[in-house]
Amino acid sequence: MGALQEAERLLSDMTRAEKARLLQMVARDLGDAYPGIENTPGVSGGEPCIVRTRIPVWVLEQARRLGTSEADLLTAYPTLRAEDLVNAWAYARAHRGEIDQQIRENEAA
Repeated sequence: MGALQEAERLLSDMTRAEKARLLQMVARDLGDAYPGIENTPGVSGGEPCIVRTRIPVWVLEQARRLGTSEADLLTAYPTLRAEDLVNAWAYARAHRGEIDQQIRENEAA
């Protein structure tokens, strides 16, 4: 039985209070999720990347800081969509210190 089927089975046995508590736990867990951004061990050093690509968020953020327009980024990276850039900017705002560190590390390399 898969995890989702098991969760459905358990859910049917839960009280309303237990379901409410579970919902709070899931919301807390997803609160730090950024759609379209993933960290995959072994891919681009585990750095946050745009899904479907190996383009790290820090690369896009650094290009933007250097004056590259969104149109130019979309041209330079044909697999990117405008929605990907919106997700990257949101992630970069929320994780400024992490992104700044990744930029510094990659400039030093």
